[in-house]
Amino acid sequence: MAGNQILKCACTVAGSDSGGGAGIQADVKTFSAAGLYGLSVLTAVTAQNTGGVLGVWTVPPEMVKLQMEAVSGEFPIGCIKSGMLGSSDIIRALSGCLPAGVPYVLDPVMISTSGCGLLPGEAVQDLVGLLLPRATVITPNIFEAQVLSGIEKISDLDLAREAGRRILGLGPEYVVMKGGHLDGDEAVDILMGHGKEWTCSGKRYPYDVHGSGCCFSAALAAFTASGDDIPVAFRKAKEFTAKAIGGALLSSSGVRIVNPDAAREKR
Repeated sequence: MAGNQILKCACTVAGSDSGGGAGIQADVKTFSAAGLYGLSVLTAVTAQNTGGVLGVWTVPPEMVKLQMEAVSGEFPIGCIKSGMLGSSDIIRALSGCLPAGVPYVLDPVMISTSGCGLLPGEAVQDLVGLLLPRATVITPNIFEAQVLSGIEKISDLDLAREAGRRILGLGPEYVVMKGGHLDGDEAVDILMGHGKEWTCSGKRYPYDVHGSGCCFSAALAAFTASGDDIPVAFRKAKEFTAKAIGGALLSSSGVRIVNPDAAREKR
C-alpha cells in the first residue's frame, strides 16, 4: 500500500483451514507476504489441523456468487486463484461469476495432505468442463494430474510432460507440473504452454509441508496480479515457496506448516 490507497489486489476462492496452514488462511498470508492486498471468497468451512480433516461444510453457491460480486464490485482484482471448491454446485456458481479478463490460477484441490477427499468424483467433470477452459494456469499436484490426464502413475519427468500435454488439451493456457512427489535430488517443476516449456529446479527438503501447494498457487496469483507474465510469475512463485518451505513452522504434532512470512517481500 501507498498511503491509504490500495495498489494491487489478489483474490482467493477456497475453503478455510481452522489450523491456519492451508486454504484461505495460507493464501491471504501469501498475498500479504508478496506485497498484495488479499481478498477472499469462502467456499467451505473445514474443521482441521495438521493431523486431518474432522469435518467439511460447504457454503451455499448463492453466497459464493455474492462474495465474488462484493469483492469484484469494489476492488481492482489483478488475479484470482481457486483452491478447494467442494462441490459441483460451487464449481458451476464460480464459472458463472468469474470476472471477465482477470487472470485465473486454478489449483484443483481434490484431496487433503492427510488423505481426506475434498472434491467429490462427480464434480471433477464440472471442473474439467467449466473451469479448465477459463484457467490461465492450472497447478495440479502429481495425484491430481493423474486424475486429470488419465495417466495411472506419473513416475518421472517424461510422464509428467505427457500428462501436462493432455491437461493443456482440456483448455487452460498453461499448466504447472510440480515435481515435489517425484524422485530425484532436486524438485523440478515444469511450466508448459502450448508449444513452450520452462523449468525451475530447487532444493528437495526431507519433509512434507502442510499448505505448500496452496502457497505456491497463491504466490503465482500474487506475482501475476503484480503484472508479471506467467513464466516470470512461475519462477518467482517457485523461489517464494522454497523460502516458505525452508522456513516452515513445526507444529506440536511434528508436522511442518508452510510459512509465507519466511519469504516476505521487503517494502
